[in-house]
This record gives sequence, C-alpha cells and structure tokens, in this order.
Amino acid sequence: MTTIDCLVDDSDIDDSDIDVPIDDRDQGERRAQELAHRIRTVAFVDPEQAQRLVDELIVRLDVALGGTFSEHLDGAAREAAERVIRKSRNGHGAGVSPPGNS
Repeated sequence: MTTIDCLVDDSDIDDSDIDVPIDDRDQGERRAQELAHRIRTVAFVDPEQAQRLVDELIVRLDVALGGTFSEHLDGAAREAAERVIRKSRNGHGAGVSPPGNS
C-alpha cells in the first residue's frame, strides 16, 4: 500500500470503462474483443444468426484484404474461412456479394 492509497478512497469509483488505448493496434485489439463478446452473446440466443454474422464478417474481411484473409489463419480456422469464402464466391452463403458483383 502506498501513501496515496492511504489518502485517497477511490473504492466508490467505477473505473472499468476507463481504458485508454496505448496505440491504434491496442485499440483495434480491444474492438476485436468487444466484437467477439457481442457475437458470443448473439450465439447464446441464436446460434444460427451468430454463424451468419461470422460468415459475413469472414467474407467482408476477405474482400477488404484483396482475397487474402485466409492466408492470415492456420489450421481449422483457415479451413473454415476458406469454405465460407468459397461458398460466397459461388453465390451461396454469407449474404455478401463476391468482389466485383456488388
């Protein structure tokens, strides 16, 4: 315990929402964590809707990265992403038009 701890009673302050990012990467990671939390919340209520959201996110990330999203993944995650992207490019799944068809 420091001298400041003895002098300041901050037990009634909720600082859980005070989370200043150090840099843009840190802020991006925090946003990704929040997105993951929200998808898990949706999955609890409606697993099929959550899967559609994840599939759409994968397709949109692939479009944003010029068709290279799956190259940033490994193992089962890469296989799942490639399957979703393939379905989207063939006009099935995810509800997102393939690049050039928007």
